[in-house]
Amino acid sequence: MSTRIDESLVRHIAVLSRLNVTDAEVAQFASELSAIVGYVDQLSEVDTEGVSPTAHVLPVHNVLRADEVQPSPGPEAVLNNAPQRQETFFRVPKVLDQDSA
Repeated sequence: MSTRIDESLVRHIAVLSRLNVTDAEVAQFASELSAIVGYVDQLSEVDTEGVSPTAHVLPVHNVLRADEVQPSPGPEAVLNNAPQRQETFFRVPKVLDQDSA
């Protein structure tokens, strides 16, 4: 099942990716990509009979706590830590100019 990546395929991929590649790079990429595909082809030789499909080799469990509704501290308590405030709002420096919309 080994697939050889030739230079014409590399050039086609470069055009689709809008990449400018030199002739030397095309030859190098063809060789490197062929080697990568060859390594992937080796996986087809592994006996996976009786092995269930997995997404991770270790048993992974969700370690996050359950969501619980908590009372809100309220605007005054939150704004007490604000470096600058304007009434019941955080005051922050302007980030965008009017002309950049």
